[in-house]
Amino acid sequence: MNTALAKHLFSLLLFGSNGIVASRIALSSYEIVFLRCLLGSLLLGVIVLAARKPLGLLREKRSALFIAASGVAMGASWMFLYEAFTQIGVSFATLTYYCGPVILMALSPLLFKERLTRVKLTALAMVATGAALLNGPLALNGSTWGLFCGAMAALCYVVMVVFNKKASGVSGMENTLLQLAAALVTVTVFLLWRQGLRLDIAAADWPPILVLGLLNTGYACWLYFSSIGRLPVQTVAVCGYMEPLSAVLFSVALLGETMTPWQMLGALLIFSGAMLGELRRSKN
Repeated sequence: MNTALAKHLFSLLLFGSNGIVASRIALSSYEIVFLRCLLGSLLLGVIVLAARKPLGLLREKRSALFIAASGVAMGASWMFLYEAFTQIGVSFATLTYYCGPVILMALSPLLFKERLTRVKLTALAMVATGAALLNGPLALNGSTWGLFCGAMAALCYVVMVVFNKKASGVSGMENTLLQLAAALVTVTVFLLWRQGLRLDIAAADWPPILVLGLLNTGYACWLYFSSIGRLPVQTVAVCGYMEPLSAVLFSVALLGETMTPWQMLGALLIFSGAMLGELRRSKN
């Protein structure tokens, strides 16, 4: 279990460093997401084929359609998120994006017929207050496009999870591979419409591109799904917030991003409210 926990935490730290690595790539957010999906899909495809296990996707065609729809939403979510990285910074974009789980919790009575308890309402109020404290100054400073992208990334996250919850009988690794492939198709279509697939990649951009696609996406997903089944649900729920927390810490330490005391309070409220709702769900 200690080995599984170490692998899980390392995968979350890799995910949390995505914004830092992406900031070193002199390409548009859409091109970065395209390359990330492409390289991550290739590596995960090799891992799945090397395992030589029967593919659940071939048996569960209905679930495969739901996962593909989830992948389309994931591709859109990543494009909005990486655009938000460039507009409002990694820390603010990440925290805005992580309002997504609480939005999902608020919609759970409509989507999953779940009861909206007092704990969930408290968590929702905490996150809403935190988001206002965090993003209010940005809105006043005219960063509306970046905030819009962060909010759309969170909403696309909700759509991604809703479709994924409808899928069953497909392993986590196959699920992620199909999601990445569907996201790749989505981003490819968008790039073809916007500019074509002519990518002008400088030699200096290749190292961070390979790190983002192979290490932070393909390898990190393998670590995540090979460890998650060996850990208690509440451990996974708590550790999950290592990703946004590390993203914020990395952005402050490595990119020099700063927050006012009120924005720090907002970040704390977002983390606390999201974790409260997640712990309550995992306990149930």
